[in-house]
Amino acid sequence: MIPLYHRLTLYSDNDTYIFVPEGTDARNLTVHRSSGDIVLNEPQTPLPASARRSGKTVYGIMGLISLSLSDYIIVITGRDLLSRLMGHDIYRATNFEVLPLRPGISVDQPPHVVETNFLSLLNSHLHSGNFLFSYDWDLTTRLQVQYHRAAESEGKALWELADDRFFWNRFLQTRFIDSATASSDPSAWASYILPVLYGTFDLRPMFLHGRHMQLCLISRRSRYRAGTRYFRRGIDNDGNVANYNETEQILLVEASAASAASANPESRYSSKFSFVQIRGSVPLFWSEINTLKYKPDLQIMEVPQTRDALRKHLDTQVNTYGPVKLVNLINQKGHEKPVKDAYERYMAELDRPDIQYQYFDFHAECRKMRWDRISVLIDKIKDDLEKQSYFACQVNDDVQVNDQTGVIRTNCMDNLDRTNVVQATIAKYMLNRQLVELGILAPGAGIDDYEAVSKDFREMWADHADAISAAYGGSGALKSDFTRTNKRTRKGMLEDGVKSVTRYLKNNFFDGTKQDAFDLVTGTWVPGKSPSASLFLVADRRPLIIRSMPAAAYFSLFMICAGMTLPRSSDYSLFYYFLLWFTVFTAAMTFILIHGIDYVAWPRLNPLTDIIYYNGPGFRSARNGMGWAGSHSQTGKKALWGSNGKVLTDEVELGGLKKRVD
Repeated sequence: MIPLYHRLTLYSDNDTYIFVPEGTDARNLTVHRSSGDIVLNEPQTPLPASARRSGKTVYGIMGLISLSLSDYIIVITGRDLLSRLMGHDIYRATNFEVLPLRPGISVDQPPHVVETNFLSLLNSHLHSGNFLFSYDWDLTTRLQVQYHRAAESEGKALWELADDRFFWNRFLQTRFIDSATASSDPSAWASYILPVLYGTFDLRPMFLHGRHMQLCLISRRSRYRAGTRYFRRGIDNDGNVANYNETEQILLVEASAASAASANPESRYSSKFSFVQIRGSVPLFWSEINTLKYKPDLQIMEVPQTRDALRKHLDTQVNTYGPVKLVNLINQKGHEKPVKDAYERYMAELDRPDIQYQYFDFHAECRKMRWDRISVLIDKIKDDLEKQSYFACQVNDDVQVNDQTGVIRTNCMDNLDRTNVVQATIAKYMLNRQLVELGILAPGAGIDDYEAVSKDFREMWADHADAISAAYGGSGALKSDFTRTNKRTRKGMLEDGVKSVTRYLKNNFFDGTKQDAFDLVTGTWVPGKSPSASLFLVADRRPLIIRSMPAAAYFSLFMICAGMTLPRSSDYSLFYYFLLWFTVFTAAMTFILIHGIDYVAWPRLNPLTDIIYYNGPGFRSARNGMGWAGSHSQTGKKALWGSNGKVLTDEVELGGLKKRVD
């Protein structure tokens, strides 16, 4: 594998940006600002006399993005060293700089409000995500795949080896990769193209029964159908599902206590284990429609492409991991029941021997805080876990290799809280099995018998759960007190209440712009070169009565509060005053709730009109928030409002995203 440059010095003038690797005579990279051409210079090419050196060190090039007025290069200017895994440094990007190609464009003060909006989306995404990278190790690919392709990896670029699903900045790197593939010397480009992972990484040293170990947890978030909790649900036409994450637990164990004094600390870990799980949204066309009520409207869309999309998704999982065990944690009663029923109906129709389905009613089994009942699920899937096994190899011993031959795919409604608890329990079961196989634990023993090891394990999985939940749901994971302590507590339940309120506020009023940022950075929506054509992104074109109601509610509430401080001549002197403003406030709030959909901060780049106002075959729990009539056609007058107050009609296919054309 060709390693990447660790540090770059940036020089710039009105015509070019030049990236010079530090500590080497390697070829410089020039980006021409007028044309956008990317050129790899010949060795010893002198810098232009007008070039000015940047005061910031560049730790990698994130990529290049085209907005409405200019193209921009995104560079990493800050990094934290998280840890060292098997001799490879793992970093987290902490700061970025966005460099405009077009001279005269200021990133801080763009000349057009649309460009300001795009740059705000870009910067919010960069500074809110958890972006990880390594210069000489493929962080996007699980250990088993890396082991089996070790020979063919020699001399290849890191971006060529990266798992395309988890190569988060693949779209941003398109022009650099195109330049590399068109070059007569693509290997010379390899050290400039940095694959970045959106996910989590944690590594902790452990010591148990005289053996030094390292336990590592990596989660990898897919760039396909990426987004937020209520604005990315279910599946798309290509078989990609929302909130898809691969989680790999790696265990490294030294050969013996005597080897701890080895000159190379990394060489003492002679046993390597890897266990992989996946999670993803229920692979059907479904959604939950925000209406400002705490419980959104559940909607399942029975469309002709459902079977093909489901088949594509499952084929991909089997081709990637082997036979799949589907663990479904959705409630079998109440709000979630229709999703469970539809999922099971489609799975019964497929009838595939390489896909096994297991249902577990998490809330019913674990009610009254009986979290020990998760062992019931483990008992049900134990045979599959034993059969699928895990990856294991011994350093310098190519004979003793064991492969993981299948995968557990877990889902609940959000693939967050229940999924986190179950995945952590499965991971602990496999870790115990690995330690027993090595002879470190006796048969029947487990890491819960050793508080120091158990505490590190619980904290790793709880931090991992919080990070995935924050990225998708807007808050830390619920039920994380159980993951951290092995107990469900009343304090944890109170904290979950606070997190639930936080999720509600973010999901209804902030996630629209967050979803737009996902779509912009991953290339799901591409801006045109005319800012005026994108004014709908920054203009509020809703009817005046829709826009005025929040102001009426705020003002009436202010007048009520003000009335409480006014002097009064009698107990009844302000009766009619309060009656008036309570009436105005009640009327305004009633109007807002009845038209709740018009007050949700929906995504604007890829509007969800065809999903919100879907009236085809399927199921909808209610038609809340759609106005006085309570039901509207897909192209009706109450759809999302676009430019000039016009309705945004069917611009996207169900489950698929296409570039919007106005």
